[in-house]
Amino acid sequence: MSLSLDQVRRIAVLARIELAPGEAEQTRDQLNGIFSLIEDMQAVNTAGVEPMAHARDLAQRLRADRVTEADRHADFQKVAPETEAGLYLVPKVIE
Repeated sequence: MSLSLDQVRRIAVLARIELAPGEAEQTRDQLNGIFSLIEDMQAVNTAGVEPMAHARDLAQRLRADRVTEADRHADFQKVAPETEAGLYLVPKVIE
């Protein structure tokens, strides 16, 4: 796939990008180079290749996901106006 100068100008208008008079040709050549690279990549046989989440096999450097706070549910329930079976009771707002 290759773009014409008219198509590049139309894309620039849609993207609200102002192109100087000489930039349209350079932009067309760059976009056509990108499309050529995409076509080359699509031509590669990837049958049997397992998809990866990331190009590098990285490990998460985050802390372990564990509870660090004490359960204060009962304390909060004590000060609530009305509770039942561990739930807060509130006035009905939809009729």
